[in-house]
Order: sequence, then C-alpha cells, then structure tokens
Amino acid sequence: MLSRRNIRIKVLQTLYMMGRDPAVELEDALNFYREALDNSQILYLFNLLNLIKVTEFALEDTERKRSKYLPSEDDKRFSAKLFTNPCLQSLAKEEDLQLLFKKKELEKMVEEDTTRKYYKSFARLKEYKDYVLNKKGLEEDRKILLALYKHLTKEELFQESMDDHFPTWEDDKSLIVGAMKKTIKALPDTPEMYRTFRPDYEACVEFGETMLRTVIEESDEFEKIIGPALENWEMDRVAHIDMILLKMAICEFLNFSTIPTKVTLNEYVDISKIYSTDKSKDFINGILDKLLKDLTDQGAIEKKGRGLED
Repeated sequence: MLSRRNIRIKVLQTLYMMGRDPAVELEDALNFYREALDNSQILYLFNLLNLIKVTEFALEDTERKRSKYLPSEDDKRFSAKLFTNPCLQSLAKEEDLQLLFKKKELEKMVEEDTTRKYYKSFARLKEYKDYVLNKKGLEEDRKILLALYKHLTKEELFQESMDDHFPTWEDDKSLIVGAMKKTIKALPDTPEMYRTFRPDYEACVEFGETMLRTVIEESDEFEKIIGPALENWEMDRVAHIDMILLKMAICEFLNFSTIPTKVTLNEYVDISKIYSTDKSKDFINGILDKLLKDLTDQGAIEKKGRGLED
C-alpha cells in the first residue's frame, strides 16, 4: 500500500534530517529511512488495534443495559454486534495479526479509559443505534466499521494519541486512512489484507534506497546541473527543502527511466505544496521544467518507457 509518493516523502525527510546534522553518514541515513518505513507499518497496525479495541466495549455496554433493574425494550434488543459481527471477528481472530500486535507491543499503548470514551461518543450516534437495533448484513457491518473509524479520526483525543506515539502521524495520515478503508472493505473475506502494507521491495529498496544513496553521493554533481537553471538566483538563496526536491527530481529524471518525466515533475511540485513555502510550487515547477528541457536536449534522459504511468 506504500506508493512512490510515500517513498519520496520518506526520502525527503531523511535528506532533510541529514542537512540539519552534518555528522550523519550514509549508513545512518539508510537506517533512519528504513525505520521510518517500519514506523508507518506500526502506525497502521496501531490504528487496526484501536478499531478492534473500541468495538470490544460493545460487550460491556450490552451487559450494562441488560443488567438494569428495569431495562427498556431497546435495552433488551441491544446486542454487541459491533464486535461480534463477521467482519470485525475476522480481524479479531486473525492469529498472525494478533501476534504482530504483541510483537510490536502495541497493546501497551492502548489506554482503556480513552478507548471507552471513543466507544461512548460513537454509541450516541443515531447511525450506531439504528445498526444495533435492526437486522443487518455484511454490507452494513462494513459500513458501520468504516463509520466508526471515520469517527475515530475526527476525535481530538485520537489525534493526540496518534501524535504522542507517532510523530509522523500527520505525514502518514492520508496513507493510513486509505489503508484502513481498504482493509475494512475487504472484510470478512480477506482479513489478511493487512499484510499488503508491508514495504514492497521494488518501491522501498530499488526506488527509495537507490534514490537516497544517489542524491547523497551525487549531491555536488546535481548542484552543478541545477546552478545554470537558477539564472538570477544564488545557490545559497534556495530554500533547503526546495534544493532537496530539485535534487530528488533530477535523480528520477536521470536514473528511473520507467517513470514518466511529467509524473516526476508533477509529483515534486505537489510535494512542495505540502512541505515548503507558498511560492515554492511555482519555483520548483519553473526550474524543473527548464532542467527537463535542458537534460532532454543534452540526451541525458532516456525516452524509452517514459510513457508508463507512475
């Protein structure tokens, strides 16, 4: 589930870290990058665990309602189906997934009181009450789990918990949310969908690590290529993030012939909108457009395979 966009961002963050600490060497940078990829997977697993743990409170809620001295008709009809439905159970009973939770010690990070608060706030919604009190099928089971996860991501406490445990939450949020939705929609047939989040060798090593090594080792050469395109700009006036993005783009232009040059250009313009200044997107777009033309005219960029999609 890790796309090239995610890999580019991890490489960018690693190169930025190196720029802030001159003592960091290549092997240190590679370890930092690999750890960042591992943390994304752990963050995804932590989101899965939170989803499961929240639904478990439906058992407690059912017992509480039925043990009332004078339970209402709705209390009597209430059930723990948020937890017992086939979709959720396919996750809860996936042994390898449970072993992963234990191996990564994720259960220690889940706070019972906080998780109970998530459940109580969700239980107040009409959508949940309607689901519990009426007969539903697999499609409704998936919809309620999607609704629960959407509710979680809007909870301030949930956001704070993610930030506290995972400093990269904001960077990885769209990736994790997308992966969670894909996982839930595959239930109950393929609870092992979580395995697809494991870093893909081609994306993480052949693309990501190759780019990281190349940008570090050929940094000076890339600056020589960038210099003439700056025209009236001095090299030291270019924002650090922008210089990294330019070097990464040149690296793609020159070393990854199966990625269309237009895709590369657009990707780094888009990334600059998120990680650099307001003016950076126009600057990056202009410089890369000029560099692409110059490198193509010089015959430095292979045209073979450039029509493929990223």
